[in-house]
Amino acid sequence: MPSPDPARPRTVLGVAGSLRRASVNRALLAAAGHELPTGARLVVYDDLAALPPFDEDAEAGPVHPAVAGLRAAIAAADVLLVATPEYNASLPGVLKNALDWASRPHGSAALAGKPAAAVGAGPGPSGAATAQADLLRVLARAGAVASGGPLPVPAAFRAFGEDGRLLDPERRAALADLLRALCAAAGTRSGAAA
Repeated sequence: MPSPDPARPRTVLGVAGSLRRASVNRALLAAAGHELPTGARLVVYDDLAALPPFDEDAEAGPVHPAVAGLRAAIAAADVLLVATPEYNASLPGVLKNALDWASRPHGSAALAGKPAAAVGAGPGPSGAATAQADLLRVLARAGAVASGGPLPVPAAFRAFGEDGRLLDPERRAALADLLRALCAAAGTRSGAAA
């Protein structure tokens, strides 16, 4: 079996589970862009609002363009980094809806075998930890391979510097470690598929 190519560039697809333009979880994805391993690049998926509600009757087709776009974005990426807020002690409905669409069709879903990590930011002391636990469970059930997280960012309105990076050096290092592990998981996956 060929060994994975650590020099191969990795595409990290970032998904923020909030529709707010000024979301702290969008800021967390931007902060992740500063901590990527050498050769990796972050692409942010930004069409959650365009996805229709998941409907099994709609699976027969035609595929909604936004659903096709989501599936294509996930398929084109090496790994998935999901930043979730916490709404009512869980992940937001729009994010769960996207994961439901990405988990289908059964047997050939875009999420199947995709390395994924959960991070999250919130204004309170938990840093969306409960939502991240739920997110990791949903990702695993949807066929993704949990390869990092949770990584909670509490007091998120004060967590980012003017340069967009996390202010806490320990949390910044933890984010960099998570991204290295996530990209390494993509290398292991591509080596196993070869």
